[in-house]
Amino acid sequence: MEALDTLILSRIQFAANISFHILFPTITIALGWVLFFFRVRFAQTADAKWMDAYRFWVKIFALSFAMGVVSGITMSFQFGTNWPGFMETVGNIAGPLLAYEVLTAFFLEAVFIGIMLFGFSRVPGWLHMLATFLVAFGTTVSAFWIIVLNSWMHTPQGFEMIDGVAFATDWWAIIFNPSMPYRFAHMWIASGLTVSFLIAGVSAFRWLLGDRSRDVRIALKTGVTLGALLIPVQIFLGDMHGLNTLEYQPQKVAAMEGIWETGPNQPLLLFAIPDEEARTNHFEIGIPSVASLILTHHFDGVVQGLNDFVAEDGTVMHPPVAMVFWSFRTMVGTGMAMLLLSWTAVFLMWKRRRMHADPSRRHWLAVEGLPKPVLWALVPMAFSGWVATLAGWYTTEIGRQPWLVQGVMTTEMAVADVPAPMVAGTLVGYLIAYGVLLFAYISVVVYLARKAARGDDGRANDMSHSGKAQVEILTPAE
Repeated sequence: MEALDTLILSRIQFAANISFHILFPTITIALGWVLFFFRVRFAQTADAKWMDAYRFWVKIFALSFAMGVVSGITMSFQFGTNWPGFMETVGNIAGPLLAYEVLTAFFLEAVFIGIMLFGFSRVPGWLHMLATFLVAFGTTVSAFWIIVLNSWMHTPQGFEMIDGVAFATDWWAIIFNPSMPYRFAHMWIASGLTVSFLIAGVSAFRWLLGDRSRDVRIALKTGVTLGALLIPVQIFLGDMHGLNTLEYQPQKVAAMEGIWETGPNQPLLLFAIPDEEARTNHFEIGIPSVASLILTHHFDGVVQGLNDFVAEDGTVMHPPVAMVFWSFRTMVGTGMAMLLLSWTAVFLMWKRRRMHADPSRRHWLAVEGLPKPVLWALVPMAFSGWVATLAGWYTTEIGRQPWLVQGVMTTEMAVADVPAPMVAGTLVGYLIAYGVLLFAYISVVVYLARKAARGDDGRANDMSHSGKAQVEILTPAE
């Protein structure tokens, strides 16, 4: 029983660590590119609003980057303390992939982030812009290598097992394993949505505090427009990713959809309470045949059920159903809320622009078109990307159980033989620390927004670096 307790506690501890860590790379991956966009627009127009937006959001980028680095180091220790069997079995593949991430991405970010944060008044403009690009590129490359390893654990290719140890035979097959392109694209767009709603939510908060500065206007427009553009892309990629998962991990899809028996005309369940003991669902509310349509593109398509993944001796080889089922619906529900809110905001801004057309205005969206209820709705949605990302991550990772590396090793094979009370003690410590840090992070973001709304954040105090005169912020005409 102690071994079982150690396994469960170690899984909870790793889940807590990775849940906290993933929050911050999810921001930095896309925020770096938004900052690069702001920096390029400033270089093109010499309009101070772009640099004001850059200078505000680069602070949040720096904060997020620091939190991600520290939590990532803590998380990596667990491979040795809690999961030694993982590296003992697949370390010949996981080790190099993690090393590639450090050598190609982390060093790149570490070298240039200082210029990005503090070099605006100290280096030529082209160098500051280049540093911003390289940091953004570094965050993307870092995510690429991590997703490569994670995808390989789901759809392992390009290796052979010798005496219980994995050895690489084809690095191209390992890197470009069957689920990697879908998983990377899905994660990259998820980061874009996280950042778009963070920018929109914080900017709406500043607007409600009375900040009508032009950098708030342009940030709010950027956030809602980017969100409105990305959410349909994410829905399309999610469908492609789901079809790939159906091919390689059908038991995960069955858990996501709450399907127990293999058959055609599977309903899309909007609500249900999965019962693993009775191997059925209670209180089902569904749309007939739609799950078959989505997964097979035919109403009468056959979808494999969970009961196909129970061995003759009663061993269950599918994931915990209720957790995967509800995590998936949380992710989809949050995505639908993002779609509704972002499209509503863009439509209202466009409508306001049409009602008050002015040829002197270059922007096709008018922030004044957003009523207070929409602005207030954007504020709590500032961190909705975190909710969707965590729900999607839980769907993916819990949905892989009982496998740690699909078809190669189970989670139980990798856990360390340590006393359960020791794991419980460190778990409590982690949870307390992460709770305090998360509260501090959100408090700092709110503080920066309030400070900017008061106008004491030093906006438009720097000279441009292309030899142009200082740009002054004027009362906006838009």
